[in-house]
Amino acid sequence: MKTPLSTTLAMNINDTIGQALAQAGLDTRSGPLKGVTDTIRKALASAGLGGGTPEAEADVIDVVARDVNAKPAATHAAGSFMRRTVQHPAGARDYKLYQPAARAGDASGARPLVVMLHGCTQSADDFAAGTQMNRLADEHGFLVLYPEQSASANASRCWNWFRPQDQVREGGEPALIAAMVRAVMNEQAVDKQRVFVAGLSAGAAMAVVLGETWPELFAAVGAHSGLPYAAAYDIPSAMAAMKGRGVAGHSAAHAVPTIVFHGDRDHTVQHSNGEHIAQQARRATPALDVSRDTGTAAGGRRYTRERHTDAVGRVLVEQWTVHGAGHAWSGGDAAGTYTDNAGPDASAEMLRFFLAQPPRG
Repeated sequence: MKTPLSTTLAMNINDTIGQALAQAGLDTRSGPLKGVTDTIRKALASAGLGGGTPEAEADVIDVVARDVNAKPAATHAAGSFMRRTVQHPAGARDYKLYQPAARAGDASGARPLVVMLHGCTQSADDFAAGTQMNRLADEHGFLVLYPEQSASANASRCWNWFRPQDQVREGGEPALIAAMVRAVMNEQAVDKQRVFVAGLSAGAAMAVVLGETWPELFAAVGAHSGLPYAAAYDIPSAMAAMKGRGVAGHSAAHAVPTIVFHGDRDHTVQHSNGEHIAQQARRATPALDVSRDTGTAAGGRRYTRERHTDAVGRVLVEQWTVHGAGHAWSGGDAAGTYTDNAGPDASAEMLRFFLAQPPRG
C-alpha cells in the first residue's frame, strides 16, 4: 500500500520549513520558533495533511516500514498463549508466553526457549503474527516468550536500547527481561542451555544488549534490522546511529553466537548497522573462516549470506543481506506489521541457527 499523497505533502512541507529555518540558523526545537513550527504542524493535521506533533516525533526512534490497516493481529492458536506480568526493582512489564500444543510421542522434557523482542509500536500479538514464531514452536516443540514494552517507559513502546542505564546488566530493561526468563524457567521445564533471544529494530538492538550483558543466560542472539551494542547514548545519538552516522558501537566483550538479518534498502535503520553487529560478534571470536553464498527466496528477493565458522566448522556468526528489502521482518506474514513476505524466512533461519549451537560448557 502506498503512502497517502496527503501524508507525503505534509512530510515535504515539514521538511522544507525545517530546512529553511535551519539554514537561517534558527532553532525550531525550543524557544519562540518551537511554537511556530508546532502551530504549522497542527494546522497541517487539521487540514487532513497528516502533520504530527513534535512531542510524539521526539520519542519515535523507529517508524512503520509499510502502511497496514489498523486491525488486531491474528496469532497461531494451536497451543496456549498466556499473559503474565513480572515485578522487578527496575519496574514492571507484561509479557506473553506461548506454550506449544503437545505432540504425539513428546517426552515432555526440558524445552528450548526463544525470547522475541518486538519493534516500536508493536505488541506481543502483533509480533507473533508477523514472525509466525508460534507456528514454528508447534512444529519443533519450543517455548516462546514475548516481552512487551510499556507506553509509560517509552511513548512509542520502543525498547530503550539507546540509554546508558539500559545497556548494563542490572538496574534497567536487560535485568527486567532476564527476570521474565527466570520466571518462565520457574514455571516451565526450560532447557537452560538453549535459551535464545531475537528481535526486530529496537527489539534487535535490545537483543544485542542482552547478549552482551547476560551472556550466561542467552546461548545465541538474532538481530533483524537492529543496531550494535552501545551505538548510542540518547535519542539524538540514536537517530544518528540509525541513519548510519553514529559510532559503530563498543567492542563486545562476550562471544555469543549471532545471526543478523538486514535489508539493504532499509532507510529507517541503515544496513551498515547490521554490518557493525556482525563485526562486533566476529571481533569477540577472532580467527574465524568466512564463506559466502547467494540465492533467491521463494518470494523473489535475492540475498547474500556470510557464514563465519570456527576451527571445527561451527557457524558462530551468520549475516544475511536481503537485497531490495526495507525495514521489515524478512519472510514475515502480512497479519503483522513490519513484514516483507518476499524475502527468505528469517524466523526459520534464526531457529535453525539457534538449535544448531552446541550446549555450552
